[in-house]
Amino acid sequence: MATDNSSRNTKRVTITDVARHAGVSTAAVSKVMRNAYGVSPAMQDRVRTAMAELGYRPHAAARGMRGRTYTIGVLLDNVRNPFFADILDGIHEQLEDSEYTVLIGAAGFGAEEQARTVRAMVDRQMDGLILIAPGTPRPEVLATAETIPTVVIGHHDVSDVHDSVVDADDIGAGLVVDHLVALGHRDIALVSATGNKAGRWQRPPEIALADGYLQAMERHGLPDRARVHHAAYSDDGGHAAGLALLSGDDRPTAILTGADVAALGIYRAAADLGLSIPGDLSLVGYNNTAIASLAPVQLTSVDQAGHTMGATAARMLIERVEGRRDRAMRTTMTPRLVVRRSSAAPGAQ
Repeated sequence: MATDNSSRNTKRVTITDVARHAGVSTAAVSKVMRNAYGVSPAMQDRVRTAMAELGYRPHAAARGMRGRTYTIGVLLDNVRNPFFADILDGIHEQLEDSEYTVLIGAAGFGAEEQARTVRAMVDRQMDGLILIAPGTPRPEVLATAETIPTVVIGHHDVSDVHDSVVDADDIGAGLVVDHLVALGHRDIALVSATGNKAGRWQRPPEIALADGYLQAMERHGLPDRARVHHAAYSDDGGHAAGLALLSGDDRPTAILTGADVAALGIYRAAADLGLSIPGDLSLVGYNNTAIASLAPVQLTSVDQAGHTMGATAARMLIERVEGRRDRAMRTTMTPRLVVRRSSAAPGAQ
């Protein structure tokens, strides 16, 4: 009778098989799998080649029992914001050659909904969290960061328990006001996110942006002309803000908004009202996402290096997860203004 070899042929490859194939110890294979500090590139290549040749896939549950699940949770409020896509690209690029898998929690704008998502990530024993401008109450974020490595992107609040990656939003707003004033504008409005007082963050990005805008307007002798209009960072939010600001007789000649996606909504509102950009209105966004450079849009925007922010956050997080650093760090990106056709002198055609 023929022997059935199917069980032998489908036998799961083990870490011992990988070690034997690579000619190294199982401890060395384990270090490579954990991305342990001090493993040489040659050892990395040798072990990973053996894993690929044998078709070895570490079992996530087994790894989790040893203290790590190799999953990273990323919290964001709105999947429609293209700036978040830039951040996610940076995170992915930083982690693509590692054993870590990124799981995204799109929690919406509500503080409680975001808090529930964070708790779910913790309950699932993720190794670390990256929170993008979280609306989750700050005390809860601080408590979470005491138990799991956490990086907060966007908020300027100082912390000694979580890492932070921020943009110098006040400087970015100043760059825009300087640019628009140099073109001849005096009636410059800011469209900014409403923020969430329940979150108890003192320096979210919208506050830093508004502070920079108001300081720049005062520096140019225009404090009485400053206007801050609050709206969600979405196409619909920008559209509503545009209709409100542009429908009256005292409409501004230029608008800065804190997100490119909201600027597109203002662009749409201007078209609905028969106004041209930049002839009737100069428009400036923030984030310098891919849509800003599209030929029909050509949106002047502040570049805050979203891809680099994401990559930096991922690198900082893995340093904490793998025990290479135990002190909180803060990295600040320097914004730059990218001028395109959406901003011009008042009345320019």
